[in-house]
Amino acid sequence: MTDLRENLAAWSSANCSIARAMDVVGSRSAMLIMRDALLGTRRFDDFVRRVGIGEPAMAARLKDLVAAGLLERIPYREPGQRTRHEYQLTRKGRELLPVLTALRSWGDTWAADDAGPPVLATHRGCGHPVRVALRCAQGHDVTGGDIELVAGPGLIRNTAEDRQDGPES
Repeated sequence: MTDLRENLAAWSSANCSIARAMDVVGSRSAMLIMRDALLGTRRFDDFVRRVGIGEPAMAARLKDLVAAGLLERIPYREPGQRTRHEYQLTRKGRELLPVLTALRSWGDTWAADDAGPPVLATHRGCGHPVRVALRCAQGHDVTGGDIELVAGPGLIRNTAEDRQDGPES
């Protein structure tokens, strides 16, 4: 197989999965909402307080995350109060856990203040730190140099005319 990095001009990044994921969760507030949802936050007021954005912005971000299928709105009603909604993670939302764990680990290493990381994730079973690892489907640990990029079913190949136009903007 040919590694796609050997001829970047031959294929388009127009349908990049990373770009599409960033369209969904690429804002700071969206990632912090998902962080808090994974920590157990469910109610609008709690999200506003913990994430630190205003109510209109929070309402818009939650609406976007519901529309993207990461959260679902569940009605609840406390005695004597009107019906309100809480937000629960969907499978799609729960599957962001390794992404947020990797981002937190990177932040702990490269962006923490002098006091160190504010939160440490440990395995409840043994107490050791939780880390994200790259592994192939057969379970082999993989480093960046071990990865080969090959064409997937959604790859868009550039025509000769596209290659003459230069890099995409």
